[in-house]
Amino acid sequence: MKKRYIDPTPYDPDAEQSAPARPDLDAPNWLLIWRKFRRHKLGLISGLFLLVSYLMMPFAGFIAPYGPNEIHRDHLYAAPQMVRLFHKGEFIGPFVYPEKATADLVNFKWDYIADTENPAKLEFFCSGSKYTFLGLIETDKHLFCAPEGATVFLWGADRLGRDVFSRIFYGGQLSLTVGLIGITVSFILGITIGGISGYFGGVIDWFTQRVIEVLRSIPELPLWLALSAAVPSDWSPVAVFFIISVILGLLDWPGLARAVRSKFLSLREEEFVRAAEMMGAKPSRIIRKHLLPNFSSHLIASAMLSIPAMILGETALSFLGLGLRAPAVSWGVMLNDAQNLASIEIYPWTAIPMLPVIFVVLAFNFLGDAMRDSLDPYSHD
Repeated sequence: MKKRYIDPTPYDPDAEQSAPARPDLDAPNWLLIWRKFRRHKLGLISGLFLLVSYLMMPFAGFIAPYGPNEIHRDHLYAAPQMVRLFHKGEFIGPFVYPEKATADLVNFKWDYIADTENPAKLEFFCSGSKYTFLGLIETDKHLFCAPEGATVFLWGADRLGRDVFSRIFYGGQLSLTVGLIGITVSFILGITIGGISGYFGGVIDWFTQRVIEVLRSIPELPLWLALSAAVPSDWSPVAVFFIISVILGLLDWPGLARAVRSKFLSLREEEFVRAAEMMGAKPSRIIRKHLLPNFSSHLIASAMLSIPAMILGETALSFLGLGLRAPAVSWGVMLNDAQNLASIEIYPWTAIPMLPVIFVVLAFNFLGDAMRDSLDPYSHD
């Protein structure tokens, strides 16, 4: 028979009865979000990876041993070099073996023979090609360099003898930034148009939805190609970069506008919105102060999931030769040089630029999924 235990303390009706403490309910909202977010290990790792990637962008010129368009005519399609520490069993510090090119007339490719008798020690905080640090300070200091008579191609060289490792770091400055600019344009248009449509309704809502339906019915890729082909070929790389970013943002706003509109249609009937209207608040203030904060979690998650789509869009356009063009350097421009499958088969390192695209897009998707779940801390897993 199950025993029952009774509290021997006498009941006092005058004593204040306090509810048991609920630390989860008493904690601030940001702490609840963080507690739930850190349980998403993949999302946490992705967030750290993206944070490091964006923090490294201003230091690309310092980390890269060569300039983005620095050509080494004697090292066309040079293979990746290994940085070693021991030479013939003796520790001498980081070094590479100098390489000399020889033409393989049988397989029609370049072979590089390492001089294993003369190790070339790497130099640190050395002088090399000039670059502009943070867009303000011109300097020639690099984290590491190869000594005179040697090269350091960690990920090989391309068809013009340009260092793939250095170009990937420089290319990240454009490829990672294009998503931020595009999402800014998309959010300004999507939130403004969707908010007006959902709050006012009526003829405005009808006309807006018809425009969105027309835009969404047009195939995305052909529209990208048409708009990109309209960019004058004599524009500077900076101007082309910004116009491509704006084009990506202009084509992304309809989906966000429709989501904002549907949310506003449900929120505008809530009591707090009616109360604000009765107190004389203007529609712009109601949208900004009352409606958008109730929709912020979805907006943040949408941003995390839209940025990789824009990065892929820029990469696809540049790969097809309709986006950024040389001498600008982006991951798509680098992949444009790797279109020849025969070259990739012989020199597989020329396809390395697709790896950062894959890692960054996956990281944004994992982070977006984690944030979408974490921004509603009261929901159950």
